[in-house]
Amino acid sequence: MNDRITKPIRESYDRLAEEYARRIFDELQHKPLDRELLDRFAKQVSGRGEVCDMGCGPGHVARYLRDAGASVFGLDLSLGMLKQARKLNADIPFREGNMMSLDLADGTLAGIAAFYAIVNIPKPSLLVIFREMARVLRSGGLLLLAFHAGDQVLQEEELWGHKLSMSFLFFQPSEIQLDLEAAGFVIEEVVEREPYPDVEYPSRRAYMFARKT
Repeated sequence: MNDRITKPIRESYDRLAEEYARRIFDELQHKPLDRELLDRFAKQVSGRGEVCDMGCGPGHVARYLRDAGASVFGLDLSLGMLKQARKLNADIPFREGNMMSLDLADGTLAGIAAFYAIVNIPKPSLLVIFREMARVLRSGGLLLLAFHAGDQVLQEEELWGHKLSMSFLFFQPSEIQLDLEAAGFVIEEVVEREPYPDVEYPSRRAYMFARKT
């Protein structure tokens, strides 16, 4: 991901990190479907090797997966987010990383959970990211991808009192499926749901289980 894309994302999340962690870290308590899908993911990858919570933010998904038995580490572009993640999850390793150029060897991961990791990524860059995910997964490795479903592009200049310089993108599941297949994945299941009221941004959510061929 070139610096033109990553720099504003990194800087925005560095500014947001503390407030983001305060508001988001416990959100899975209020999202039963998300917990169910993460439980299924953890059951399939546990004992098979390392799992990456990609775009981990404050590490709440990594926390859930570790508690469910997965050998997980978190990866994020934002040093501010990583600071929060390490503070909140002292027993989980976290590392800085760029999804478009992962500093991971080929075929090393049993699974990747990427919850809203692509929300700030322009559509033309998605295939590059999905190919990197496929590269670092071992054969048969599992991806659980979550994203906002739709066509909107939100240009927010401020969130929770902090200045932003990035967009929030929604994607059609059919488009994401085509990109994942082009990157070498087989789609096993697509799940969609309406937003949980008073818990999250009111957008339709999509989840994909995809297996590296």
